[in-house]
Amino acid sequence: MRECLRFVGVPPNLEITSMADIPAGTGLGSSGSFTTALLKALHCHRKALVNPQQLAEEACHIELDVLREPIGKQDQFIAAYGGITCFEFARDAPVKAYALRISDETLFNLEDNLLLFFTGYSRSASLILKEQDEKSKERDRAMTDNLHFVKELGYRSKDALEAGDLIEFGRLMDVHWQRKKQRSENMSNPDIDRWYATAMANGAVGGKLIGAGGGGFLMFYAADKVRLRHAMRELGLREVRFRFDFEGTKVLASD
Repeated sequence: MRECLRFVGVPPNLEITSMADIPAGTGLGSSGSFTTALLKALHCHRKALVNPQQLAEEACHIELDVLREPIGKQDQFIAAYGGITCFEFARDAPVKAYALRISDETLFNLEDNLLLFFTGYSRSASLILKEQDEKSKERDRAMTDNLHFVKELGYRSKDALEAGDLIEFGRLMDVHWQRKKQRSENMSNPDIDRWYATAMANGAVGGKLIGAGGGGFLMFYAADKVRLRHAMRELGLREVRFRFDFEGTKVLASD
């Protein structure tokens, strides 16, 4: 918050209150969402307009360059833009954003059949991401190969969504999760593995732990969502219902 105030040039003489429906440390991009929302509010306070690209870039600057967090840029950009959006990240070029070419039918089915369950674990992503960041910088072959493979899964998932093949999309979620677990021994735990296995045996096509790992939310694409809901409820996991947002970070009211 201090660095955002400094960046926008707002004196620290105003009251700022934050509210959230989801606790921090649960893998849903709360840090990136908070930073983009705070910057948007501060720009509004200064009566300044800011577009999603600029907003996301400023949020990334605060978190990556100023605070030196070992994170990526995806959370800030999707928070700023919203929607079912594709991003292309390059080492020395601006992030490119464009809408996924997806049919309305596919969009509605995707929203209806993605289920989100809270594991009850919250955690700091920094420890896992720092390990991944250090191994990448050290050119650790296993880590580099893992990340390249996941990048290719991103392209394959995009193709599956644009083709309307949601079963393939769900299957790729499972492939992603199995590969993601190899990055760190802290990525999962026996409880998460047991819950995931139960879901896969009860209507889930595929799924993954959202975010850096270690806790937070399990998301599944379900072929039988009723059966999956019952199985997760019996395990004591709470479902969090959600809908896609297509507006991104926005001001609801201003004086």
